[in-house]
Amino acid sequence: MAQFSRRNKGDMPKLNTSSLPDIIFMLLFFFMVSVTMRTTDKLVIVREPEATATAKLDRKDLASYIYVGTPIPSKQAEYGTDARIQLNDSFKSVNDIRDFVAAERESLSENDREFMTIVIKADENTRMGIVTDIKQELRRCSALKIMYSARTVDHF
Repeated sequence: MAQFSRRNKGDMPKLNTSSLPDIIFMLLFFFMVSVTMRTTDKLVIVREPEATATAKLDRKDLASYIYVGTPIPSKQAEYGTDARIQLNDSFKSVNDIRDFVAAERESLSENDREFMTIVIKADENTRMGIVTDIKQELRRCSALKIMYSARTVDHF
């Protein structure tokens, strides 16, 4: 009987890495599709009031947010502790809401402009006077689809 001889006794076989770029590409694509980037940094503290019944937005891409609440601790030295209005990434007044709505409408396509919704995210301790002023200004600029953000609490 003949004996089989082994060549390269101590060498490890090379690892096949031909499919590695495909796997990395699939992972990268998955994370690009599934992760959403935050578009606005919240500068106010918002603890949403409780609600027993809520409705969901049909299309979140058509929603524009107005935040109302006490500034975060790092901004309280500059802006105080009274409730402030945040539009995009800066504090604004009620008079600036008209320009905000116009800019948000311009960023949408003409077909989607009629479906634009303004979502008011107000802290539960915010005075109703500020929210009423915001609503009045939204009516003046014909932004009539308004939703209020709240957290759902089930009472059994």
